[in-house]
Amino acid sequence: MALFRNGFRLGGTWTTLAIGAGAVFLAPVVLPMVAGVLRPVAKAAIKGGILAFENAKVAVAETKETFEDIAAEARAEVSSAQKEAAKSAKKKSA
Repeated sequence: MALFRNGFRLGGTWTTLAIGAGAVFLAPVVLPMVAGVLRPVAKAAIKGGILAFENAKVAVAETKETFEDIAAEARAEVSSAQKEAAKSAKKKSA
């Protein structure tokens, strides 16, 4: 802590200047290394997103087909029940 009491203030003008100069000098060295590491990570994330999207499309299509099948069965049952009701009404009136 004596380092901070001897006039070295974190965030002071000289510290900021030193950090900025260091960043300028190190950027050409550090950025290609960081880009080399982050590029495969970004690519894997994009591939994962594409796969998730494709799997979601398949799941939505299957769910839609299931609901359509259920709706068709319900319509058929309603139609059948209406025909049965019409037949029994004819028999009762005759």
